[in-house]
Amino acid sequence: MSNVAEKKTTEPARTYADPFTAFRAEMDRMFHNFLQNPAFSMPLPFTGAGNGLVMPSADLKEGETEYTLTTELPGMGEEDVDLSISNGSITIKGEKTEEKKDEKENYHLTERRYGSFHRSFRLPDNVDEAKIKAAFEKGVLTVTMPKSKDGKHQERKIKIGA
Repeated sequence: MSNVAEKKTTEPARTYADPFTAFRAEMDRMFHNFLQNPAFSMPLPFTGAGNGLVMPSADLKEGETEYTLTTELPGMGEEDVDLSISNGSITIKGEKTEEKKDEKENYHLTERRYGSFHRSFRLPDNVDEAKIKAAFEKGVLTVTMPKSKDGKHQERKIKIGA
């Protein structure tokens, strides 16, 4: 006779790995790769979900005499955007508040949306920070950063002009 207690179970013994575990892991990997692909980081309309604004897309282009940073900010105005330099980085901040009221007979609706974002980019060492200029036109912020032989990092605000 044995001193080991017998354990009765109604579950069948698993002799194989769950096929859905591998499938789920593969799907997670594919979605992660899809969302990390820069080709799919297109700007989306601003929504009220999460912090309210989708992270804006940006392009940085190097020319012979300057760098150009272009950021798409659909639905925002120049007054909604702040641009500054600090510790060798340029930071773009945006904040948008919208309120829509619709009042008709026996019908009242008020919708509000709020959102904000900020993005920072490390400036190349050869940027002349004193000559950085910015323009905002039709929802696109363009920052022009001239090259310099001896760029020195300073802290300052950059005025956005049309």
